[in-house]
Amino acid sequence: MKDIETLSDIRLLVDEFYGKVRKDELIGPIFDERIGDNWDRHLDIMYRFWQTVLLEEGKTYFGNPFIKHAPLPIFEQHFQRWLLLWKETLQKNFNGPLAEEAYDRADKMGYVFQVKLNAIREEGGRAVF
Repeated sequence: MKDIETLSDIRLLVDEFYGKVRKDELIGPIFDERIGDNWDRHLDIMYRFWQTVLLEEGKTYFGNPFIKHAPLPIFEQHFQRWLLLWKETLQKNFNGPLAEEAYDRADKMGYVFQVKLNAIREEGGRAVF
């Protein structure tokens, strides 16, 4: 099994992962509610995000992922499921340092999002960062 090396690899990873997400009973409805019929656009953004994070090809993503997720009704169990599906998809398709990096980055990102969301909720919805 090979490591993540190209944009084609990232497309495979993202497409398969979001295929699982869309079918998932816990997190699928949250994504469908937010994304609606704009899955092609969302997937393109995710390709560019992971390309920027993992490949040394320059910056292709220019967004703020936290801002997009802040208003969503997502909690620890949602992040756990998201990370589980991400890990399953990575392990099925890739093995190597960049695959490990993809998992580690997703794990850290999920943790930071949870901490920020919890802080905002504790402050009655006001941003504290």
